[in-house]
Amino acid sequence: MAISRTTEIKASSPVSFDDAMKKGIARAQKTLTGVRAAWIENEEVLLDAKGNISEYRVQMKITFILED
Repeated sequence: MAISRTTEIKASSPVSFDDAMKKGIARAQKTLTGVRAAWIENEEVLLDAKGNISEYRVQMKITFILED
């Protein structure tokens, strides 16, 4: 029987939501072993002084399997 745990992270990228998601998952995999799933809970953008998008952010939940 596998036991899993879920943790919440926020990741960002100047390129896109997709890039922010990939960076977040890659970073989580450096620290957590057995990452099995991720889902996006929220998306937001930061704007510069001219109103242009300067950063894409995703708030995501990562599920990983606990080791014995």
